[in-house]
Amino acid sequence: MPNTYKVLDKRRSTKLILIQNGKIYTMIGPVLENGCVLINGGKIAEVAKHIDAPTGAEVIDAGGRSVYPGFVEAHCHVGMWESSIGFEGDDTNEMTAPVTAHLRAIDAINPMDIAFREARDAGVTSCATGPGSANVIGGTFVAMKTHGVCVDEMIIKDPIAMKCAFGENPKRVYHAQKKMPSTRMGTAAIIREALMKAKRYMEAIERASDDASKLPAFDMQSEALIPVLRKEIPLKAHAHRTDDIFTSIRIAKEFNVRITLEHCTEGHLIADYIKKENLPAVVGPSFGHRSKFELANKTFDTPGVLDRAGVLVAITTDSAVVPLSSLPLMAGMAVAAGMDEMAALRAITINPAKILGFDDRVGSLEAGKDADVVIFDGSPLEISGKAWKVLIDGNVVFER
Repeated sequence: MPNTYKVLDKRRSTKLILIQNGKIYTMIGPVLENGCVLINGGKIAEVAKHIDAPTGAEVIDAGGRSVYPGFVEAHCHVGMWESSIGFEGDDTNEMTAPVTAHLRAIDAINPMDIAFREARDAGVTSCATGPGSANVIGGTFVAMKTHGVCVDEMIIKDPIAMKCAFGENPKRVYHAQKKMPSTRMGTAAIIREALMKAKRYMEAIERASDDASKLPAFDMQSEALIPVLRKEIPLKAHAHRTDDIFTSIRIAKEFNVRITLEHCTEGHLIADYIKKENLPAVVGPSFGHRSKFELANKTFDTPGVLDRAGVLVAITTDSAVVPLSSLPLMAGMAVAAGMDEMAALRAITINPAKILGFDDRVGSLEAGKDADVVIFDGSPLEISGKAWKVLIDGNVVFER
């Protein structure tokens, strides 16, 4: 079947829609048996046990089905690491310098990548996508919807985070080029150097105030890191092993910046430390072969262990490592490994939205939020479950 796109108006749907008779998983309160969701102007207007159909409303009968907020992917490279293509469609890593803080994901995303269609057809309605982990500092991530033809019209929030990487990946890439870093010490030193340089640059700008003659020479790398230093966005810290997790925490404390722990493969071994630091963890991809040494302790136990320790957990596919459309199934695998079912659902809805900083828009079914809704036959956590209808901003973007 060809990948066809319904071109939507840049504005939200103006339709009045009532979803009724469904099992409503709001993700912020109790499950509503035979509940209703009212959508108006692309936003959720009301969620309740019973809502009378307003005059002129389109009614969707979800009887026998479950209704969820659209699923949220907290960490991927969709549209940048394209399907069915090699170098020509791989814009994930600018492997020419260890620090490329000035790169922006939005300049490399192809919304026509079939992975977007497959994701939204499976109920994944928004995602964070951005640079990979080849570089020590790779550039900024963007939060976006999974439906559209123009990236600029799909954006929820940009930027949402600055990617940085610890562990094997930057070591491997730059050792091969006979450049620093070839050790974990080198990686940490490069991050410190970039943050210190940006800090001094920011302070010089602040001292100059309105006197243009006192401004420092323009430095685009340092400019890009100022939002990190001002805590406007976090460092999105790629770290699998416990030692790399601790190094990321150490550097964040030194510079008083925010971080999120990405992958956190050995997080189950230090769950109490992560909880003590009150840091969120984006866990995965937990599916697949242990392709390198730092994945030796990879297990689907990790998200459940962290959740039970009180850590705010999201589950990731790291697409295209695992297809983005498999996000609900990755949560199901975590349940099979012992994670609470509702906790797993939170890990692909409200939790990633909170971690990414746009839970005012998506992640739960409540009044005022974007009308991103997925109606399922069966459970999304089981391979037999299938999306029946998917809405983004009140528009039906998929129906089976």
